[in-house]
Amino acid sequence: MATWVGLVVCELFVPGAVSLKDKRREVKSFVDRVHKRFRVSVAETGLHDLHQRSEISMAVVAASEGEVERLLAALRRMGDELSGAVVSRWDDQVIEGVG
Repeated sequence: MATWVGLVVCELFVPGAVSLKDKRREVKSFVDRVHKRFRVSVAETGLHDLHQRSEISMAVVAASEGEVERLLAALRRMGDELSGAVVSRWDDQVIEGVG
């Protein structure tokens, strides 16, 4: 049986952040909620020194392509429901792994 991998690189815009501390609070909240709810790998991977933008990367592994696609869609919905940030870029891909 093949293993499927989903990768996401997204960018968050945090319009209310006037400092790095403000941005990090919002980003950390999102990263923690994603990890707790979906148990996927998630980290802030870029734009660390900007006050209002952050790059977030996520990786999911599942037994089927459909399951990966459902997880990616759920992650996107969670991003779209953020109150203090806006998803300004969303790049995802599904890769069939070795099995």
